[in-house]
Order: sequence, then structure tokens, then C-alpha cells
Amino acid sequence: MKKHLLVLLSVLIQYAYQSHAQEVDVCVYGGTSAGVIAAYTAAKSGKKVLLIEPSRHFGGLSSGGLGQTDIGNKYAITGVARDFYRRIGQHYGKFEQWTFEPHVAEQLFNDYIKKANVSVWLEHRLVRVQKQGEKIQAIEVTASESKGEKVRLVKAKMFIDCTYEGDLMAQAGVSYIVGREANSQYNETWNGVQMHDKHQFPEGIDPYKTPSDPSSGLLWGISTAALAPTGSGDKLLQAYNFRLCLTKDPANRIPITKPARYDSTMYELLLRQVAVEKPAHINWGVLHIADMPNSKTDINNKGGLSTDMIGMNHSFAEADFQTRKKIIKEHEDYTKGFLYFVGHDPRMPQHLRQQMLEWGYPKDEYLDNNHFSHQIYVREARRMVGEYVMTQHNCEGREIVKDGIGMAAYTMDSHNCQRILFKNPTTGKMEVRNEGDVQVGGFPPYPISYRSLIPRKAECQNLFVPVCLSATHIAYGSIRMEPVFMALGQAAAVAAVQAINSKKAVQEIDIETLQRTLKINPLVDGSQPEILLDNDVTPKNIQVVGDWQTLKTGSKYAATQLTDNSLGKTVKSVRFTPEIPQNGEYELYIYNPNPTGGGGNPGDAQNQSKASKTTLKVKAGNQEQERVISTREQVSDWIRVGSFSLVKGNGNFVEITNQNADGIVVADAVLFVPKHTVRR
Repeated sequence: MKKHLLVLLSVLIQYAYQSHAQEVDVCVYGGTSAGVIAAYTAAKSGKKVLLIEPSRHFGGLSSGGLGQTDIGNKYAITGVARDFYRRIGQHYGKFEQWTFEPHVAEQLFNDYIKKANVSVWLEHRLVRVQKQGEKIQAIEVTASESKGEKVRLVKAKMFIDCTYEGDLMAQAGVSYIVGREANSQYNETWNGVQMHDKHQFPEGIDPYKTPSDPSSGLLWGISTAALAPTGSGDKLLQAYNFRLCLTKDPANRIPITKPARYDSTMYELLLRQVAVEKPAHINWGVLHIADMPNSKTDINNKGGLSTDMIGMNHSFAEADFQTRKKIIKEHEDYTKGFLYFVGHDPRMPQHLRQQMLEWGYPKDEYLDNNHFSHQIYVREARRMVGEYVMTQHNCEGREIVKDGIGMAAYTMDSHNCQRILFKNPTTGKMEVRNEGDVQVGGFPPYPISYRSLIPRKAECQNLFVPVCLSATHIAYGSIRMEPVFMALGQAAAVAAVQAINSKKAVQEIDIETLQRTLKINPLVDGSQPEILLDNDVTPKNIQVVGDWQTLKTGSKYAATQLTDNSLGKTVKSVRFTPEIPQNGEYELYIYNPNPTGGGGNPGDAQNQSKASKTTLKVKAGNQEQERVISTREQVSDWIRVGSFSLVKGNGNFVEITNQNADGIVVADAVLFVPKHTVRR
């Protein structure tokens, strides 16, 4: 009888859930940068959208301190993600900007949500997934700090998991991996265990509390795990940290004080490190300080012992909510303690202490979190094993997918995974080493497969995973950048709308239609797309006169840039001819970064500076005119040339010349922006 009553009670509860469920077209779980852009895109496409975020904040790392945008090559970023950086630029009085303060980013993300009228549930976390067959029917969420006693039900046609951890994906029964694959699994070379010299301790750093005395025990943070063979797989995660926003503005600075759970023994290795390396400055010597607007920073890890809390996050990916909170607090305590140690411990060199004391927490950032970042840098957690797995071969261009719906461009980048004992083969002594850091680049932007955003069809047919996407550890290290996540969030949302409208599984939608929609409606508002011409991307629209040097751009634009350092001795030009879809006013910009090098004949100035002015010829309809623009002293790589009335067809052009050049002339990319999309 009791058993029957329990069954009846369960049925009644389930009925109550269903009758009070929130019903939407698209449910986005995770208010990261990808989550906000996905929700915005789906809502602007006419769908009813709910965005659920376990914390109080939107934007993830992009509003959590990562203001020094990691991208590698800006050409890779399009759509609403590009719009985000244009709006950042507008805030700072520029056309486009990729560095910003946390509160500026968060306000922008909030604006996107409001503009699209997205329904939001802040401070709600996932409890369980209701699934029938291969489809998610609903998800149950509860207040983040509750014990799960009050549950809210959300029913949706499509779900998008935009968390850094892949929680919805995992609870939906989708296959995933945590850790590093062996190189042998996908025939890679940079996956698995790797020990290199970057972010590494110098030779001779003793690992013991009392030097040369193993009986004294290991210093904090050193594992006794044996070093596995190079390239072997394991379950280890690359280290997490906080991207720190500090300020040196006295009027906005809060002193860095000793945290409640301060333990100076956690930083003993730093003392031994600086004693050997003798850094002149804390920047690059102890941590990496990137300058942000208004005397602020984005601080990242640098060296053997820095802001990365190596080895202390391995249980994070699959941990429950409360365990993750504990791990995050441990990282926060470690980070605050590290900053205090560098600035106050009398054993630190005095000049380093003085330099550290110039910095403090900003009064105008993170107002509800004691001016410290609310977002730990989850560099990697779960990774889906989906319809297609992105690998090192995609990054390096040996395998190119045809269903690309976004691009990546960053170096294959992994932070260290463990700190271990290491026997120096030369001296025979035990030392300390970090293991796991990999930084391998030199390749141009490459497409990311649509199939890497979706599960295998037999596992789930109405779920997208644009953040914890299907990629190997080392490929994910290249893809896992915030602007790329935004672009993938947009692609997932457009695909979700397409799947709803066509009543198809996410694995069955027409990829060419998806690709075309992303191309012709990049801002999701029906506006005319801008036109980009580049010597690599649109060679048919480029006419080169003279022997311009083709240089690899690295982190510039697309794959190469054209340069000339002949000082105009011979006439040279690069003509960019757009195909204009309709008559109209266009804002014209040229991409003019610092050249990557000199070159030319012997005797030429190898390190010759960029030309102070560049002469352009612009043909707009029947009007042809000459413009001379300043190119050496500039606040942005994109330089505005002016506004022009262009006519439909290919009768317009922009020609970059070396006329009267007094330095290196750069011809890289030209942008035509329809006037109605330009924001003042």
C-alpha cells in the first residue's frame, strides 16, 4: 500500500511540474558570452527564449576579467561577436576595440539581453534532465543556493548548453571526455603529457621544504605522481586561475590586504624561482600584466609559480555545485594570497614588492563581490564526443571541414596540468617541474565543423553544445577563446531556429542553408552585411601592381599582408574592387597594422618604421579622388577613410599606393560598411 502511495505521489508531483512548466522555443543554459549571444540570436530570430544562469552575472570570462581578448587573428570573428567588439570600440570612442574593462563588457551583455527581450533566470542551476528517447523534454532547475527543494520546470523545443562545464550535456546522457587523449588516439603530436620550457621553473629549483632533505617533505603544490611517457593520455585538467582586474589609479585603488586564510608556505617556490631568475619587474617576471583602459589590468599567469593554481582543479569538471564552490574559493584564496605575498613578504626582493604595491583592487569593478572577479577561468572541463571531433589536424589545415559555421585562429594552447618531482638527468638531483604547457601556432584561421556542436544522433536530437564542443584537448586549446565561443553560440542559435522551423533533428538540418543564413544576416537584424576585401580571402577582387612583399601576419588579419618599403621609388599599388549589391552610402576603412617585418634588397632598412602617411585612390561611382591618411600614429588598426556614395556593381574601387611613402606601406584589408550599420 505504501509503495502505491509513493508512486501516486510521484505521479501527482510530475503532473504539477508539467502543468506549471515554463514553455519556450529555445532554452539556453549558461549565461557565458556564448550563452548571451545565443539567446540574443534566437530571440531576434523570432523565437521565445529563456536564458538560465547559475550566478548573478552574464558574460562569463568576458565580463569576469579577461579583457585582453585572446583571438590570434581577428579575421576569424564575424557576426554578433564582431558586433560586440565594435560596440566596445564605440564605448571607448573607436571603431573597434578588443581590450576592455569588466563592467563595460557586462553592461554590453545586459544590453543585448534587453534589446532582444530575452527572459532570464539568474541564480538558478540545473538539477536534472527529463528525456524521452533521443529528445530532451524538459529540464528541472532550482535556486543556486538551495538544496534542490524548490524545483522549476522548463520545457523547450531546443536546448543550448553554453556552460563552461557542460552540465546540461552530461545530464542529457551525451558522451564526453575529461582530460587529455593520448596522441595515438587521433594521430596527433601535441596532445597528452608534455613537458616543455615555457611557464617552467629554471633548472636547479629544490622541491623539498629543507633543501636537499627529502625527509622534510615536499613544498606545497608538488605532486608525487610519476611522469608518464610523452603523449600519453590522462584525466588531468589544465590549470585554472582568475584573470585579474587591478588598478594603479590611487583614486580608484583598494589596497591588497592579507586574506583570511592566508598561508605563506604556498608560495615558497616563488622565492626560489626569483632567486635564480632575478626578474627586474613583476610583469613577465612574476605574472603577466596586460594594460586595460583607465589604468586597469588583465593579469594572467607567467612562469613556474604564478596565478595558475596548478593541479588543484582536477575534480572540478564533474563536481557538484557545492564542491565547485569550494574549489573556486580555494583558488580565490590562493590568488589573493599570492598578490599579498608578492607585495608584502619581506623575503621577496624589495623592488618587486614595491612594484606590486602600486596595484590594488578597483573600486568600480565587481561591486557585489568585494571588487574581485566573480568568474574563475575554467579553461577546460568536459568536452563532448559528438558527431565530429575537431583535432590538431583541423588546426594545422591538414583536414578542412566543409560544414564550417565559425572559425578559430588561436595557437594550440594548454596551460600546465601538474607540478611534479623531476630527476635532472645531468645532475641526478631531484627538482621541481611543471607539466602540460603547450603553445604551438603559426597556422591561419580554420573552420569549425557544425557537427562538433551537436551530439551523436542516437544520444540526443535537440541539443547544441557550442562551448564544451567536440574537440580533443589540444584542438580545444586553440578553439576555446571567448570571441569564438560567441560566434559558435550564434551558429548554434541559428541552427536551433532552423531545426524548429523545419521540425528536424539537429543532425538533419540543411548545412548550406545554415551557412548562408550566417553569411547574409550576420547581425540577426536583416541589415546589409559589410563587405570585406583581403588579399588572402578575396584574391579575385584584388589587383596588385609591382613587387609587393607578402608577409605572414601571425596575429594580424587573415594569413598574410602585403608590404612595400621602396619609399615610392617605383610605382606600386594594390586595388580592392568590391561587388556592391545596391547603391548607397558606405563608410570605408583600411586595415593598417604595424608590418610584421622589413625585407627587400640588401641595404634596405630591415626595421624601417611604417609610413607616416599613405596615399589612396578612391573611385565611388563616377567620382575618383585621392586621399592621404595618417598611418603611423593611430589608435586602432582599422583607419577610417571617409564616407562614400557607391554604386551597384564593380565600378568602385580603393587603391592603396606607395606614392610619396616615407616608410613601409601596408596593404592588408579594406572594409566597406553600409552607413545604416555604422554606430556613432
